[in-house]
Amino acid sequence: MRIAVFASGSGSNFEAIVQATRDGRLPFVEVALLVCDQAQAYAIKRAERLGIPVFLFSAKDYVSKEAFEQEILVQLKQEEIDFIVLAGYMRLIGNVLLTSYQGRMINLHPSLLPAFPGKDAIKKAWEYGVKVMGATVHFVDEGMDTGPIIDQEVIFVHKEDTEESLQQKIHEVEHRLLIRVLQGLSEEAQLGIEGKGNLN
Repeated sequence: MRIAVFASGSGSNFEAIVQATRDGRLPFVEVALLVCDQAQAYAIKRAERLGIPVFLFSAKDYVSKEAFEQEILVQLKQEEIDFIVLAGYMRLIGNVLLTSYQGRMINLHPSLLPAFPGKDAIKKAWEYGVKVMGATVHFVDEGMDTGPIIDQEVIFVHKEDTEESLQQKIHEVEHRLLIRVLQGLSEEAQLGIEGKGNLN
């Protein structure tokens, strides 16, 4: 299963996926492309160090979301991408990519959805005073963090926790959760391929 990871920031989840493909935890996954919309994102440096191709774009260079998504789609087809992972990608996905990758695109979000969708989820949850936090992986639809939930992982908030300590804990949860979901999805895809082969 060839995947593209979309990221706008540090890319720690991107690197966690790549490492999992190389240490045997994701044997049926190949990270074939990083798509990034921020020229200063540290994710680009990670990709260069890991030897992963990068497609960098600036949304302001295009007349519309449809225009830049069409160009992204060309890159995805060139790289024969089967599946998209949004990991810290700070743009809503439009119809071009939704139509082409329906059911083949997941998003990682740092809250227990449907609570705290959108930006600054950890900060909002911390300020609200919740006693449990966590992360969610869900299929992508046209809404903001509204697609069908695949899996979640919970952490409990302790009195000694700070917003910074919870950020760190949730990042660790995100890595585990994303890899677990990709293990399941890629194994299902592999079984489907093998099943088709057995029918011939």
